[in-house]
Amino acid sequence: MVRLYDNGVYLVNGTEIIEDNGSAEKKLSAKGIRISRNEASENTIAYGILKAHNTSKDMDKLKIKFDKLTSHDITFVGIIQTARASGLESFPIPYVLTNCHNSLCAVGGTINEDDHVFGLTCAKRYGGIYVPPHQAVIHQFAREMLAECGKMILGSDSHTRYGALGTMAVGEGGPELVKQLLSRTYDIDRPGVVAVYLKGEPVPGVGPQDVALAIIGAVFKNGYVKNKVMEFVGPGVSGLSADFRIGIDVMTTETTCLSSIWQTDDKIEEFYDIHGRKECYRELRPGKAAYYDGLIEIDLSEIRPMIAMPFHPSNTYTIDEVNENLEDILADVEKKALVSLDGQVPYSLKQKIVNGKLYVDQGIIAGCAGGGFENICAAADILEGTDIGSDEFTLSIYPASMPIYMEIIKNGCAAKILETGAVIKTAFCGPCFGAGDTPANNAFSIRHSTRNFPNREGSKLQNGQISSVALMDARSIAATAANRGFLTGADKQIEADRLKTYRYHFDEKIYKNRVFDSKGKPDKNTEIKFGPNIKDWPKMCSLTDNLILRVVSEIHDPVTTTDELIPSGETSSYRSNPLGLAEFTLSRKDPEYVGRAKAMKSMEEKREAGTALSDMKDIAGVYDVIKKEYPDADSGNTGIGSTIFAVKPGDGSAREQAASCQKVLGGWANIANEYATKRYRSNLINWGMLPFIIDEGGLPFKNLDYIFIPNIKKAIQDKQNKIKAYVVTDKGLNEFILKMGDLTDDERTIILDGCLINYYAK
Repeated sequence: MVRLYDNGVYLVNGTEIIEDNGSAEKKLSAKGIRISRNEASENTIAYGILKAHNTSKDMDKLKIKFDKLTSHDITFVGIIQTARASGLESFPIPYVLTNCHNSLCAVGGTINEDDHVFGLTCAKRYGGIYVPPHQAVIHQFAREMLAECGKMILGSDSHTRYGALGTMAVGEGGPELVKQLLSRTYDIDRPGVVAVYLKGEPVPGVGPQDVALAIIGAVFKNGYVKNKVMEFVGPGVSGLSADFRIGIDVMTTETTCLSSIWQTDDKIEEFYDIHGRKECYRELRPGKAAYYDGLIEIDLSEIRPMIAMPFHPSNTYTIDEVNENLEDILADVEKKALVSLDGQVPYSLKQKIVNGKLYVDQGIIAGCAGGGFENICAAADILEGTDIGSDEFTLSIYPASMPIYMEIIKNGCAAKILETGAVIKTAFCGPCFGAGDTPANNAFSIRHSTRNFPNREGSKLQNGQISSVALMDARSIAATAANRGFLTGADKQIEADRLKTYRYHFDEKIYKNRVFDSKGKPDKNTEIKFGPNIKDWPKMCSLTDNLILRVVSEIHDPVTTTDELIPSGETSSYRSNPLGLAEFTLSRKDPEYVGRAKAMKSMEEKREAGTALSDMKDIAGVYDVIKKEYPDADSGNTGIGSTIFAVKPGDGSAREQAASCQKVLGGWANIANEYATKRYRSNLINWGMLPFIIDEGGLPFKNLDYIFIPNIKKAIQDKQNKIKAYVVTDKGLNEFILKMGDLTDDERTIILDGCLINYYAK
């Protein structure tokens, strides 16, 4: 089904794989091809696009300028506020502000709509595009109106992926968009490129989420594509519709890759033609002999309906496997839950077994992954003539944009769905991040959406709540709904001819009548409207010579998601208020964190006001130990703050607030065995936090210990990788080593200045 190659590969003429295992050069020569590995690596689609957008002369150290930017209503306020504080005059490239996360305005009084008004007035003042609530989710609007073959888009949402349409897109934290708004660059080492070689055709009932989950299950745990570009090639691509490719592509984020790109053909040209943008198409294919750093080979005909069981998209099985080994698999999920949930609440799935079958309580088809036209039409065909029953099971479907909604009304699919008892709602990302359709306590939800992390669906551990989400394709969700909630793979439910082919007609009038567009035409006379919750970033000091840090949270889960670092759901209403949002930091993982971090922040504020370290009773004893060996350390050169340890933090969303909330609470650093994504590490750096690495094994410190790091400022300035640190004990200082990893010169300066805002202020 999915094969991972152990070595790099050459792809010849887009169809022949030659593994780089010692005999590749001979095989290439036999075909009359004489090319070095380096030369062949420049023949990937990804290399050509990166080269076209690189402003440096060095293709190993990229400085990328993107063509377009996109954000939504829980990220654009902070981004624009940061850019304003850094000297923003106008948006230098098209910047789209969509409103698809807080569009219900259900929590926090006027907060969410205030953010929307702020966004509209900023689009007017700085020359941007504003998409009102319920019109489209961020990524569907980008597909319909922004993507272009060979271009690059940067978005402040982790699922910024438009590779199927020939656009290399990257999801990053807000500060990276700020850099683009200030005409700076996105600086990264040249990423590796891994081919995803598709062959064969999917069987009836298998959809894009099934293919995506098979890939995620194969590559997430081993990091096969981490921080690399996934390039989709091979004869199997041509047999997939544009919508099918898009459905696979958007889920590449869950592999922890940096970006994605696909070879393009007449089906993608047709997509652009349907959307009135045929000029945005051009054919993209790898060169005659292209070298890839790895290859994932997928026989689409072997893929079967998949399910990602709680609590991660990589916890994958075929639906047949789950149904055939139900008790064993549910027991395994319960075992993993003991780690993910820290035993905070009782958790059992075996109660969902009814007459030997798995009963689910809820089905959701939604958002950038599930709400596509073909997914909804396929679900309608499978549901036609059935009903979902009047018991606990419910089914909700969210078309990803109003044009899609319009088309399923016109072609009759909406009627097929509604007469079953299912509900169709407007474009909204809420079910994906815990702000809509939160299941009941102990309920089990199946969703064609992007993630199924613990509590991401909206339940709260601190209130004794837990429910579960499994990821599935819209087709199998519909098949399950047709069986009134009993888990069913679509291949078992449908005949080959049940799924019809629907032609999509894009109605551009919807956006023309409602979307505000003044790109390139800023109006400096427009007054920005600020609601009472919209706050400026607090002042942050530069890095001091030395640091005294207290470990205020210690997390030993294999992976810590950004949802656990700063929960989603109702907290999204406070994303425009840094101090208000910070109160929720780690609230579902470590409720003691905020109080402990604020205590350290309070001491730092006293230090900045001139109080001597020896006069702070909470830290005086620690300082007494330090000054015996470092007598020059004092309140003038030694900052006070907090840090957390996590094994592998940062999987999941691009949300910068996972880092900025720690920063405004006095966080100076994270300590980790590794960082799950480049995005999260970049967020730490852009907020002036030190992204320390410590070797795996026994930790030299424990939670609530104090750590002293002398000469940290000099270490950053001198580009030191190994940094001497000490655990402060009653008996003295116990030395250990922290590592920093690679930093660009700009990243070092940002850390030294204390944050990106300070960096630009200089």
